[in-house]
Amino acid sequence: MTQPENRIFVLTLSCADRPRIVHSVSGVLADHGCDIVDSAQFSDGETRRLFMRVSFVGIAQPVDLFALGIAFAPTAARFGMEWRLHDSLDIPRVLILMSRFGHCLNDLLYRYRIGALRMAVPAVVSNHADFAGLCEANGVAFHHLPVTRESRAVQEAALLALIKAERIDLVVLARYMQVLSTELCRELSGRAINIHHSFLPSFKGARPYHQAHARGVKLIGATAHYVTPDLDEGPIIEQEVQRVDHAMSADDFVAAGRDVESVVLARAVRLHLEHRVFPNGNRTVVFR
Repeated sequence: MTQPENRIFVLTLSCADRPRIVHSVSGVLADHGCDIVDSAQFSDGETRRLFMRVSFVGIAQPVDLFALGIAFAPTAARFGMEWRLHDSLDIPRVLILMSRFGHCLNDLLYRYRIGALRMAVPAVVSNHADFAGLCEANGVAFHHLPVTRESRAVQEAALLALIKAERIDLVVLARYMQVLSTELCRELSGRAINIHHSFLPSFKGARPYHQAHARGVKLIGATAHYVTPDLDEGPIIEQEVQRVDHAMSADDFVAAGRDVESVVLARAVRLHLEHRVFPNGNRTVVFR
């Protein structure tokens, strides 16, 4: 009995680069009745580290992922690999955080609803109650967790408890206008994605699009990155720019910014969910 044709498995790995890694990986898969349908690899000349993503299916019999993992372990140990096996039937559980800007939330929920993002969204958390109705309309639980400087520790404890209770795999900050504590950033290391505006030149603080308009910039953009204790400086997953000009008002800049932020965040979430993003120090390797 074969598994469904859409039952795809993914092996992700990274290790110090050396000869025969690719040959060894493909050999183990072949020996266990697996057919490689897609393979991507990158050798970083600076760090001398190899990154690899392999998609495969079973040929004549179902893939026993547990048995395959046991069989692959000696090869992984020989090359000092950091590795994981993923089953396409496992649906990642995603928690969305947001504040009073709803464009990214609305876009993510739409893509989730039509199946463009293969994920489960058990809950949305916000420090404001503005978008409770939108979540209810999409069948997603809404949790209002207000926060002040004095209550931040209590609020983050409640947030972390929810993350654990819902078995969350990924946290998405969809214009969540609160700075996470160092402790929470470390707890969510590698599984929290943030979106923020990025400009050439860069403008920080309040009303960034209005600042950009006042300076007459010709490009605005957005950056999606992993959350780290260094504010807005985590490893970058995806970026995009949007051309603007002198005929556009500050409100036009804001509208254009909403669009590019939504697209960039959705791309970054999809890349992460499909196991296409590999940490590489302060950078990432992203297989399209």
